[in-house]
Amino acid sequence: MPREPLIGTFRIGDPGRESDGLRIAATRRPPRGVAKERWTKDGWFDVWLPVIAPSTELLAAHRRLLGEDATWRRFARAYRAEMEKLEPRQTIAFLAHLGQRMRISVGCYCEDEAHCHRSLLRRAIEERIPGA
Repeated sequence: MPREPLIGTFRIGDPGRESDGLRIAATRRPPRGVAKERWTKDGWFDVWLPVIAPSTELLAAHRRLLGEDATWRRFARAYRAEMEKLEPRQTIAFLAHLGQRMRISVGCYCEDEAHCHRSLLRRAIEERIPGA
């Protein structure tokens, strides 16, 4: 019987929690002004994985109209469509398998997780867990 998935989320910049497990940054850009050697050491995240982040074009459109429910729904549909492309889809499938074996958390910079792609990404990973 498969284990319950160990998928969580976090906000980049917030202190890490032991329950986060492997912290995966799902952003197009790493933190500004932070050297690559400091990402893990300073607790930003463990690995940066931009292939599962929204495209820069989609992010720009989303930021212009942030907070509007209809815009969020359009963003969510567009992001899910982007994640069906080959590389993101394969990466999400890999994360689903990984999430059966160890705790992982996906994160980005957004304050409001309810209107952040990391909540959609967590669901996409959970949906691809074998046998789910």
